[in-house]
Amino acid sequence: MITFFTVITIIFLIFAYLTFVIVPMREAIVVERLGKFLKTGDPGLHILIPFFDRVSYRHETREQVLDIPPQSCISKDNIQIEVDGILYLQVIDPKSASYGIEDYRIAAINLAQTTMRSEIGKLSLGQTFSERDTLNEKIVQEIDKASSSWGIKVLRYEVMNIDPSDHVVNTLEKQMEAEREKRAEILLATAEKESTINLSEGDRQYAINISEGERQKRINEAEGRAKKIQIIAEATADGMKLLAEAMRRKGGQEAAQLRVVERYIDELGDIFKQSDISVLPREMAQVKGIFEGVDQIQNKLK
Repeated sequence: MITFFTVITIIFLIFAYLTFVIVPMREAIVVERLGKFLKTGDPGLHILIPFFDRVSYRHETREQVLDIPPQSCISKDNIQIEVDGILYLQVIDPKSASYGIEDYRIAAINLAQTTMRSEIGKLSLGQTFSERDTLNEKIVQEIDKASSSWGIKVLRYEVMNIDPSDHVVNTLEKQMEAEREKRAEILLATAEKESTINLSEGDRQYAINISEGERQKRINEAEGRAKKIQIIAEATADGMKLLAEAMRRKGGQEAAQLRVVERYIDELGDIFKQSDISVLPREMAQVKGIFEGVDQIQNKLK
């Protein structure tokens, strides 16, 4: 059986629940009085008038992470791609977040998708990969500008995946393969060109070295012949001087003539040895010449 004390206790607990509100550190509340905005409650203890005041909204004041679902976009060069991302935001004005928009989370996601499609339509497929940071900044700026009346602050946006269609992927792979083959052909052509240049330079240097060697050889041979001629001339001059001095002496002329006859006899014998045709027998010509030379010398000596 419920006693009077029990009833009083229950009524007191209900009044305490409706009167005292404790707001955690991570939240903020919006209080209405008779359906009209009264105040926002920061973390701590708040006292309300039961049945007149009530907590209408509770908002997370920490940074929130919203997953942006994948969506189909068309790039500037008419290529279809699927893009998803992550949006980071924070409630900075609980009143505007409560009355400025029905659900700021859903609105932020839809606005992020719309802005993403718009920004990707301004970029080519290659730019969406290379300029991802710029794309993130532009999306944040556009979302933050549009959501200024919602009481939230968009902190950053990150594009997670950019997935072209299978046809586009195959086309890009073929394009990259063709580009690699082109670079390989350019490298081979450059290598062949350098090889040809090196070979021609080697042939040129080889020809230069050969010509220099031939030139030096001819110079050395000419110098050798000139030196030989000079030595022979000097020796001949010395011999002529000695011969002249000998001829000026007594019996010198006769001795010289005798020497000429001997030389003549030797040369004539060599000629007969090397020749195959003769008018007179060799022995007769040799004997006749010897006697004639001897008679002449004897007559002069007398």
